[in-house]
Amino acid sequence: MKTSRVNRIINFSNVDGPHNRTAIFFQECNFNCLYCHNPETINKCIACGECVKNCPVGALSLNDGMVNWDEKKCVKCDTCLKVCKHKSSPKTTLMSVDDVMERIKKSRPYIKGITTSGGECSLQAPFLKELFKRCHELGLTCFMDSNGSYDFAKDEELMSYTDAVMLDVKAYDKKFHAELCSYDNTLVIKNLHYLLDHDKMYEVRTVLLPGRKEDNFTTVSNVAKIIGDRCRYKLIRYRPFGVREEYQKILGDDEMSMEEANQYVELAKSLGCSQAFVL
Repeated sequence: MKTSRVNRIINFSNVDGPHNRTAIFFQECNFNCLYCHNPETINKCIACGECVKNCPVGALSLNDGMVNWDEKKCVKCDTCLKVCKHKSSPKTTLMSVDDVMERIKKSRPYIKGITTSGGECSLQAPFLKELFKRCHELGLTCFMDSNGSYDFAKDEELMSYTDAVMLDVKAYDKKFHAELCSYDNTLVIKNLHYLLDHDKMYEVRTVLLPGRKEDNFTTVSNVAKIIGDRCRYKLIRYRPFGVREEYQKILGDDEMSMEEANQYVELAKSLGCSQAFVL
């Protein structure tokens, strides 16, 4: 039976795709984005025990080389996340497809579909295929929120079960993308074209960074030209909330103003991207 480590499940979400959806966040990501708002999802727990020593309510224990989390005792203070030096979380659950489906079925009367996220959900491709297939049997749509590092064109089976993707394009310039994410963006740009050409794109997302006008301009202008009027282009203003302290020093503590962000929206629209908007 296929299993994956799940960070959390939001039963009802209206920000993870169209309509009301159940959002499943998987643990582990192959990017290391400077502005990541949930860095505790990047790595799997290595059971170093630091969180166990610091938990104020004894909700964590170390047994047989694994950290065990008692959800009933947990008060959600997030001390474990603050003391973790490995960009991980002990508050994850190893779940089978049956386990996830049980949660989804409870919400079934009130949702139109599911969205898988992370971390990076495409790292769990075999799990997603089975999950999506079973969700389709319930009449639910299946979306992926992805960083674009998985070669979608080479996995026809996964794409046959995927209704749409919400794709992050962190940066168009290769050097800047590597600076931001410690990862090459060649496959990301390839996926941008592939998903658009195969009508599998719901929206493209780019975070606008304060003080990086040239880089923002390069990304928005190039991505807008590729998208045209084929899907939404969500431009997200950088916010320091949740960003690791060492990277806040690099990126700053200020949010981009709506006025400046709207200039990039107008830029995108001037290049034919009619569905550009700012969040």
